[in-house]
Amino acid sequence: MKIDRLIGILSVLLQRDKVTSQELAEKFEVSRRTILRDIESINIAGIPIVSEQGQGGGISIMDGYKIDRTLLSSGDMQAILSGLRSLDSVSGTNHYRQLMEKLSADDMTSVNVDNHIIIDLSSWDKSAIADKIELIKQAIEQRHLITFCYYSPNGESKRRIEPYHLIFQWSAWYVWGYCTERENYRMFKLTRMTELAITDDRCEDRVIPKYTSDKLRHTKGEIKATVKFDISVKWRIIDEFGADFLKYDDSGNLVMDFTWSDKQSFFSYILTFGDSAEIVSPQEYRQEFAELAKNIYIKYET
Repeated sequence: MKIDRLIGILSVLLQRDKVTSQELAEKFEVSRRTILRDIESINIAGIPIVSEQGQGGGISIMDGYKIDRTLLSSGDMQAILSGLRSLDSVSGTNHYRQLMEKLSADDMTSVNVDNHIIIDLSSWDKSAIADKIELIKQAIEQRHLITFCYYSPNGESKRRIEPYHLIFQWSAWYVWGYCTERENYRMFKLTRMTELAITDDRCEDRVIPKYTSDKLRHTKGEIKATVKFDISVKWRIIDEFGADFLKYDDSGNLVMDFTWSDKQSFFSYILTFGDSAEIVSPQEYRQEFAELAKNIYIKYET
């Protein structure tokens, strides 16, 4: 990917006074013309690159801009390399490891590529997710729309979106983009997508709002409920929500206030706790959940 190469070029320029376009082309296994286009992209991004012709010439970052040669410290590089390694766990390839080796070679001998931090972003359906991620990445880079069949609590629907971001959040992968049907920006979970395809249609020129982590919260159809948990499932509450969310009632039971996208998925979640969870409020949810539990009992009674 181009962004990988740009990071690599910047890393080289930060560590060396000057480098030729031919050296960069050989290092990143692309043509000199591609390197020159990359340098132009870096310039456009606001980092001034100087190119000197003739004997002793080469490419460098403008002296006045290079405030500190250690802008990327060994610790910074460790963090970057750990992040790049984690991307290989998704794709099942060594693409990012090869980039890591290029970044850590020669002038970055202080960086241990085989560090003690391992981030695994893969899932149980690794191959299916990896294929979807690669296809969506391609669509984003080419600015093409994608189509897919999507499954949600409201049923099955055909979607057509302009993809802008791939996001890993809450142990799952999502694509964020402009949905032409809803005429608004939406999040879609990759595991709920089938029949994914890139179209020939290009994304429209539009002002794209900045993505924030709260995009996963649904403002429409949002429900609120209070649930009481037995102390035996405290470990799970901490594991899924963190210790800061813990509250206790007078009997020592855990109490949590939930905000959920829809009632059906909320009930499904509470069922996973068996008899260790009880909906406290609202009363209508207690009654509906009791009816659900009764129907389950009837199924297994015979």
